Amino acid sequence: MLYAAYETHQTAMAPWRAAARGLADTLHRLLPEGPVQSSIEELMAGGVVARSVLASCEVFARLALTHHRPAFGIASVSSQGREFEIVEEQVMRTPFGTLLRFRKEGAPEQPRVLLVAPMSGHFATLLRDTIRTLLQDHDVYITDWHNARDVPLKHGVFGLDDYTDHLIQFLTRMGPGAHLMAICQPCVAALSATALMAQDGHPAQPRSLTLMAGPIDCRVNPTAVNELATSKPLSWFEQNLVHTVPWTLRGVGRRVYPGFVQLSAFVSMNEARHRQAFQDMRQRLAAGLYDEAKPTQTFYEEYFAVADLPAEFYLETVGKVFQTYDLPRGSLSWRDTVVDPSAIRRTALMTVEGERDDICAVGQTVAAQDLCTAVRPCWRQHHVQTGVGHYGVFSGKRWQREIYPRVRDLIHQTAV
Repeated sequence: MLYAAYETHQTAMAPWRAAARGLADTLHRLLPEGPVQSSIEELMAGGVVARSVLASCEVFARLALTHHRPAFGIASVSSQGREFEIVEEQVMRTPFGTLLRFRKEGAPEQPRVLLVAPMSGHFATLLRDTIRTLLQDHDVYITDWHNARDVPLKHGVFGLDDYTDHLIQFLTRMGPGAHLMAICQPCVAALSATALMAQDGHPAQPRSLTLMAGPIDCRVNPTAVNELATSKPLSWFEQNLVHTVPWTLRGVGRRVYPGFVQLSAFVSMNEARHRQAFQDMRQRLAAGLYDEAKPTQTFYEEYFAVADLPAEFYLETVGKVFQTYDLPRGSLSWRDTVVDPSAIRRTALMTVEGERDDICAVGQTVAAQDLCTAVRPCWRQHHVQTGVGHYGVFSGKRWQREIYPRVRDLIHQTAV
C-alpha cells in the first residue's frame, strides 16, 4: 500500500513540477546572469520578484525523486599526458546488473580494475569521481546494478549469494589478471568472491583486492547505523521496510526495499543540514548567483536518483552482515560452501578507512586483514585517511590526492 500511495503522489505532482521547471527555464533565459544589482530600476522592472519566482520554481522542481540512473557523463580523461575519449561498453548483462567498461579509445594496455558499486539505494553513478580518478591509470569496469523495481518477477529473486555470484561471473568474463575494488557495503561480497575463487583455484581470482570503508566486522566500534540494525529483530525490517512493487511498474509483484524509504532515512539523519542546503540554494538563485548554486543542484540531482533493493538481498545483508556477523565469525556460506578468507594467497590486500566515518567506523574494514591470514605481509596495506568521513574515502580531494596514489601503487606493483 505504501508503494502504491507513493507512486500515486509522484504521478499527481509530476505536472506541477514540470510546470515549475518550464517557468524556471523561461526566466533563466529572460533574466541577465550575474549578481542582482540593488537598484530602484531593478526593483521597478520586476527583476527582484522574477528572480524570487525563479528560485522557488527551481527548488520545487528539484525536490522530486527520480528512479532512472543518471548519465555517468565522463566524456574524456587525461592519461599519461594524453586526452582519451571514453566509450561506455556493456561487456556483460544480466537482469539485475551490467558489467560496464569505460573504454579509453586508443589507450595502451593498463591494469584492469573491477569497481564494485554498492546496492544501497543509489545508482553506480554515485562513484563517478572514483571512476574518473581511476581512469587516469587503469582500464576501469564497474558493476552497474539495475533498479529492482524495473526487473520483472520472472527473473527470480536476488540475494547475497547472487550478488557474490555476479562478482565471480564478472571477474571470469574479464579474465585472469584483473583487480577488484569494493566501496562500502559490497566489501563483504568482494572478500567472499575472492575467497571462493581462491578456494577453487580459479584462474581469474583478482591480483589485488582493495576494500574501502566496508562493514567487514560491525562488532568493532559500532556506529548509529550498526546500532539501528541490531535494535530490532530481522522480522521487524521485513514487516516494516519491505514493500511490493505496484502494478504500474515493470517489476510488479517483486518485494523490495524501496529507494525512497532508504533516502527518507538518510535525510532524517541530517534533516537540518539538507534543509539549510536548499535554503542556501534558493537564496543564491534569487540573487542571480547561478554558478554558486550549481554544486548543490548537481549533488541533489544524484542524491535524489534512487534505486530499489531486492528484498532478499536487503534482508540477508541486514541479517548476516549487521546482526549475526557471519563473515568474521567464520559462518558465512555461499550456496552451501563456507567462505574461507584464509584461502586467499595470491591476492594482495589493501584496506582503507576514514577517520570521521560515521557509517562504517574505523576498525570495521581493517578486520579483513585478520581474516586473510595467508596473504604475505609484503602484500598487505592498511590506510586510515585523516579528516574525511564516509564519502571522502572514495570521492573528493583527499581521495584524489592522498588515497588514490596508494591504491594505484598497490595495483601496479601486483599487475605483473
